[in-house]
Amino acid sequence: MKEWIVIHQIKALYNDGNGLSERQIASQLGISRNTVSKYLKLSAADISALQEEIARGKKLDDYRDYIIQLLQTYPGLSAVKVLRKLKAKVDDLAVSDRSVRRYIQALKQEISFKQARYYEPVLDMVPGEQCQVDGGELRDVMIGGVATTVYFMVFVLSYSRLMHVSICAKPIDTETLIRQHDAAFRYFGGIPQECVYDQTKLVVISEVFRELRLNQRFHQYATAAGFTIRACEGYDPESKGKVEAGVKYVKQNALYGETFTDWDALKAHMTDWLDGIANQRRHGTTGQQPAIHYAANEQGHMRAYLTPSCVDATASQARITRKADKTGLIAWQSNKYPVPMAYQCARVAVHEANGVIQISNLSTHKVIAEHAVCLEKGQIIKNRHHYRDMSLRIETLEKDLHELLPSPAVVTQLCALLKASSPKIYKDQLAGAKQVLTEQINRQGAIPEAVLTRLIDTPRLTASGLKERLDAWRQSAGRSGDSDVQSVEQDSLSIQPSEPPTAAIKQERPLARYRALNGHSAGQGERHAVH
Repeated sequence: MKEWIVIHQIKALYNDGNGLSERQIASQLGISRNTVSKYLKLSAADISALQEEIARGKKLDDYRDYIIQLLQTYPGLSAVKVLRKLKAKVDDLAVSDRSVRRYIQALKQEISFKQARYYEPVLDMVPGEQCQVDGGELRDVMIGGVATTVYFMVFVLSYSRLMHVSICAKPIDTETLIRQHDAAFRYFGGIPQECVYDQTKLVVISEVFRELRLNQRFHQYATAAGFTIRACEGYDPESKGKVEAGVKYVKQNALYGETFTDWDALKAHMTDWLDGIANQRRHGTTGQQPAIHYAANEQGHMRAYLTPSCVDATASQARITRKADKTGLIAWQSNKYPVPMAYQCARVAVHEANGVIQISNLSTHKVIAEHAVCLEKGQIIKNRHHYRDMSLRIETLEKDLHELLPSPAVVTQLCALLKASSPKIYKDQLAGAKQVLTEQINRQGAIPEAVLTRLIDTPRLTASGLKERLDAWRQSAGRSGDSDVQSVEQDSLSIQPSEPPTAAIKQERPLARYRALNGHSAGQGERHAVH
């Protein structure tokens, strides 16, 4: 109704061009000149349609209480959804989406519906008090002709808005984050009282009732450096708005649309961008240039900063640690790498250089595993030998066989047979042969060399085949009671365990022979056969 009245007032004051000008009408009615111009352009048909729309709007007054109840319960409900709910209750309701939208807008001017979140003005921090820290990444940055993902960490002083950016070629880990803080504080020439973070695992491990469990390595650095860690509530970036805007600013203004010959060129570009653009522009909130504002009003309030002894650019890189899980895997750059099974659930040191990951014992610094860096993500790199007892070495097992058997030539030939028959499980075959021979010797004493010589006279032999042959020899020796192995060898060593024994050939005798054995003559047999 109010809109209809305004239209009539404008038409009357304008009087088809003979009355007041558009500027005078806007000034007299307290509305914008654009509104006056829009309503003057309405034709008679448009005004008629508007009258009908206003009339339909009155129909919604019948459902005013229901609409208010909907909006109070669901403040974000759209006009389309409100109309759908209305039509579900009233089948013949002829109202457009636009009419409902305008009706809801009018209601919101009259009634205050529940707001999703209440805000309060935040006074600028006192100088030297706070630094906000957040990370970001931008994909497809052309570096040396290759589309590359650039990872970066943004530091913004809350008072002066002075900014520092550290870039990285890989996802940022705790040690990298510490070195980036060290670089930022040296760039600022001092350290603030506190740093504010979101709930990244690099800083905050978990939160329960706003009680924080901090990353111990980072907490150690913060304590040594002398600043307090403060974390935002989870999933609440608005509580850290200054640096959130800074991350977007770095992406759009510093990196997007740029190409670089190499990483050194990118680092030089970021330095020039910080000193020449980011910290020299007039900030939209403070109205001052961050570098000048910092030097004049904040730098004197920053506390002195010295790099703590726990930060060392070379040692920290070499002493990055990871804890292996119960399956013997450590996480490294979005992939999983194995360690020997003796280090399952243990903490190890990890160092990457020249495309190779070295994993070492934390106490002895001995390298326990090496892997080529996997360039993909989410992969599990496997090493079958890490899940076996590596204390049993092939050389040791071969030496044990030499101690068990008197003839070196026999042992050499036996090892060659086992390796040729099962090359992929040679160590297991040696361990099995050692067990079989040890049990045999403990049970019956030394095995005759003649038996061993005959034993290895075969094109193929496995540990299980060795056991079958020795069992056959032992049983045959027990039946005959003969200490002369030559007679036993004919029965036992000719057995091929991998093949079934050859069936004996059945010999048939003539019928006359059977009759003679039973005391019958051939003729009787014939007559008996005739009858």
